[in-house]
Amino acid sequence: MPSFDEVLKEAGEFGRFQKRVFFLLSQTGITFSSLFASVVFLGRAPGDFWCRIPGAAELSERCGWTLEEERNFTVLPLGNESVTGQCERLDVTWDASASCSSPLSRRYGNGSAGSPPLAPCHGHWVYEEPRASIVSEYDLVCGNAWMLDLSQAILNLGFLAGAFILGYAADRYGRILIYLLSCLGVGICGIIVAFSPNFTVFLIFRFLQGMFGKGTWMTCYVIVTEIVGSDQRMVGIVIQIFFTLGIIILPGIAYLIPTWQGIQLAISLPNFLFLLYYWVVPESPRWLLTRKKGEKALKIMRSIAKHNGKFLSPHYSEITISNEEVSNPSVLDLVRTPQMRRNTLILMYAWFTSALIYQGLVMRLGIIGGNLYLDFFISGVVELPSAFLILVTMDRIGRRLPFAMGNIVASVACLITAFLPEDIPWLKTTVATLGRLSITIAFEVVYLVNSELYPTTLRNFGVSLCSSLCDLGGIIAPFLLFRLAAIWLELPLVIFSILAAVCGLLVLLLPETKGISLPETVEDVEQL
Repeated sequence: MPSFDEVLKEAGEFGRFQKRVFFLLSQTGITFSSLFASVVFLGRAPGDFWCRIPGAAELSERCGWTLEEERNFTVLPLGNESVTGQCERLDVTWDASASCSSPLSRRYGNGSAGSPPLAPCHGHWVYEEPRASIVSEYDLVCGNAWMLDLSQAILNLGFLAGAFILGYAADRYGRILIYLLSCLGVGICGIIVAFSPNFTVFLIFRFLQGMFGKGTWMTCYVIVTEIVGSDQRMVGIVIQIFFTLGIIILPGIAYLIPTWQGIQLAISLPNFLFLLYYWVVPESPRWLLTRKKGEKALKIMRSIAKHNGKFLSPHYSEITISNEEVSNPSVLDLVRTPQMRRNTLILMYAWFTSALIYQGLVMRLGIIGGNLYLDFFISGVVELPSAFLILVTMDRIGRRLPFAMGNIVASVACLITAFLPEDIPWLKTTVATLGRLSITIAFEVVYLVNSELYPTTLRNFGVSLCSSLCDLGGIIAPFLLFRLAAIWLELPLVIFSILAAVCGLLVLLLPETKGISLPETVEDVEQL
């Protein structure tokens, strides 16, 4: 009986069938990255806004004022240039006796007519663009501004939950089933988010959309990795290019669609199209073998061979699988044996570090300029060279060296940037950009290495668990950046430098996986 890798080689390791499946599943990267970065446009600044004084709406209607006239009469009389009328208002109440031409001619509230007192604004804001973003939709301004950060933290918590729950489910119930259910979940939750009646409902379904979104991304990555030969697993890096394409496309969508609901629907509805993959993307034959479903796996392999213009030998009646007892995966399985334990701990640290430094550098660099759409587009284009550098180097020199060098160069770049003088900003920006490119390389390599260092029985669960540290890093990054910057502006870069240097040294302890068949069992991993 032949092994799976022998049958795959005969059926075609990266033929027409795998290329089609790869292209179809790669589209998930575009929708996932759009969800990941959507808060930039869903929560963009609402433009000019001001606080409406109680009773001012009725007075405005009686006097026939425009919004501009209402603001001139009720907000601008504050007479203090430091008070904009956005977070504070006159402590007065307009009533029917107020004059339309000079409503302040009489005294209201507890202050004098010449100097009326101020009061904080609570829920009476008027916006120039009332439905342009969730900020104006749910009044996330002034004292409520922190809630915008909460919405992104909730999304990351959804990613974290999806890594555990759906990663486990994909190893137990199948890759394609969980992928399709996740696509359905992203679409449905995305629609509910777009029409949420209040911010609480928005947060609940944004969390769920994040959870299902992580399920689509991680599962499609594992499926692609498992149906190609060991020499073709670089397709896992190419998928990252589609993630970057989503970053590049998103500002165009936001530019063409003026409302946040429209943007939300535009990035959510395409997930329903992925449900059509039920008829064209099969279950992973590697996974079927680990679940003792050899006949189904062989049937899929014959279909792959047919599409690739190959022909499997008719005497193949069964594909050999390990005698390892297949059980439901658990965290203990990832740390029970020495090599698995070492790999798991190093990969978890690498995921955490890559996400923390990547997001920290993005927030620190910010793209200089006033055009949000153009700045965001440029930030996506900057990431493209990293994938091409990986494709050029990894098949030639392996995985470990680019993985380590990406972290080391990022570490050096961060340290140099921290101590460069402020009077040469172009040099600081250039070196910091080099750091971002380097950590992006490390970020993309960890996806591939993670999937190659776990056996089939634990691969989806292992990748999902380790990558959950990425979401934890994403949650911590803004707090770490801004808290440390308050002490010393460049202190975050020093911390980033130390974290990246340690990671660069640790990944050298991982086994090289270039040209090696994917491990099927824990024993295979121990022998790497």
